[in-house]
Amino acid sequence: MTCLRGIDVAILAGGMGTRISSILGDTPKALAPINDKPYLDHLLDWFAGFGVDNIVLCLGHLSDSIVAHVAGRQGISCVVEPEPLGTGGAIKFARDQLGSDDVLIINGDTWLDADLCQFYASHKKQGCPASILCLSVDDVSRYGSVQIDDEKITMFFEKDPSKTGPGLISAGAYLFSQSALDQLMLTEGGSIEKDFLQTRPPGSIHGFVARSANFIDIGTPESLSQASAVMPGRS
Repeated sequence: MTCLRGIDVAILAGGMGTRISSILGDTPKALAPINDKPYLDHLLDWFAGFGVDNIVLCLGHLSDSIVAHVAGRQGISCVVEPEPLGTGGAIKFARDQLGSDDVLIINGDTWLDADLCQFYASHKKQGCPASILCLSVDDVSRYGSVQIDDEKITMFFEKDPSKTGPGLISAGAYLFSQSALDQLMLTEGGSIEKDFLQTRPPGSIHGFVARSANFIDIGTPESLSQASAVMPGRS
């Protein structure tokens, strides 16, 4: 598949990884070994299957290891933030390298093998400046949850441990048009989720629900230990 050829992809991989530092030590979360392969390599291989040919790694904590790991690979560039800037701040910092008409932004610690071709086609069909890839889960407490009506986001709630039970969540993958990136640049604060998505007018963001996808966030010791059963190469 080549549906994402020519679309810039930004991978947000600058987090501190505090919750799993006791397990990984000086290994950055993006290089966590899963099924005998660094997590980032799983992600890069997945993108290659959709024809992605330009990836911008938004880095921060332990960036030297990641920069060295991808050195010499075509179509991959690294932007290292001088201090923790948050998800939105990282995109603002890398803005001049994200020039395609639509830009795919994805959390660098989330495995999500949804059909990105369907996501992109739905984004173009709806014509909204931004789209969120959403999933149905049994417990929304660890994630940003959403409400959708007629394929439009009517409410976006950032992570709230008190909000439990089944529902739709943001899977941490977004398609932003250049106009959405321009709007993000004008927002204060460093969070895509709290300072941008949560403040958009109801109905202005497209919500695409992936009906089937293996999904895991490797940001906690428990989920990291479960990742080998979900990701490629599992026995």
